[in-house]
Amino acid sequence: MTTLPLLEQAKALADETRLRLLRVLCEHELTVGEIVLVLGLGQSRISRHLKILAGAGLLVSRRDGQRVHYAAPEAGPGRALLDALAPFLEHPALEADVRAAGQAVARRAERTAAFFAAHAGAWDELRDQSLGGLDLAGEILARLPEGTATAADLGCGTGALLRAMRPRAGRVIGVDSSPEMLTRARRAFGAAADGEAPGVSLRIGDLEHLPLGDGEADFAVMSLALHHLPVPRLGLAEAYRVLAPGGRFVLVDFEPHDDETMRERYGDNWLGFDPARVQGWLAAAGLHTDETARYPLPSGLTLRLYGARKPSLEEQR
Repeated sequence: MTTLPLLEQAKALADETRLRLLRVLCEHELTVGEIVLVLGLGQSRISRHLKILAGAGLLVSRRDGQRVHYAAPEAGPGRALLDALAPFLEHPALEADVRAAGQAVARRAERTAAFFAAHAGAWDELRDQSLGGLDLAGEILARLPEGTATAADLGCGTGALLRAMRPRAGRVIGVDSSPEMLTRARRAFGAAADGEAPGVSLRIGDLEHLPLGDGEADFAVMSLALHHLPVPRLGLAEAYRVLAPGGRFVLVDFEPHDDETMRERYGDNWLGFDPARVQGWLAAAGLHTDETARYPLPSGLTLRLYGARKPSLEEQR
């Protein structure tokens, strides 16, 4: 007799450790190593429980180079069951695990911040090396309408792309989480360390919590920044929020690859993204993707550009 899926799922749920796993993995996508630290249990025990939950369709795994991440499924029968169980998983006995998982994700951001603090002076050269001669700024500018009122570079670094955008927009906004990067951006614009150039606003902040108001930008770009974010989908949701209705968004990042050296050389958290997954994140954020383009690089890596639009007010009605 064929085992009923619900029976298999019910058996998978009947264990305290597996409930703890589901609670944190409904909130975060974590590696096995991070899960071990969060739950304080041995790796072999964790791996056994992950296998049971994945076999029941309650978890999915995704390889990122040599790392494997686990999370609750984003859709399908397993997601539907977890959504139904969500009120029961929000139990005080499980909240310590959730806080520990949040700290594990925060440590990713801390590692990224430390990398950029140490490499801000060489960042432009490092970025150009990774592009292998590709005029990425030119590709992005070709998609920035002349006369745009406000254009934002989310993850502006030292401001190289922002300077190229400035003549095409009435006002530009650059956001970065690194004080060292923004200091160099201000110098490049000829501004004092604590000042700003005309028509330029440089702001410190995380891309998952942008220091922009709702609908403040008519055009926004996130170029080679998504793979640095602890939780990439949150950055895309924020991009939607700060775009004006009808505004354009350009996202550029790597397709999946296995070059683990990128973590050390460029401070990458993620080794590229599957295009279908990125488009799913964009759609979930509310952005309509209407263009993609691929750029193979001499290094063997491939860049993918996504052009998207925030629906107009009329379309949102």
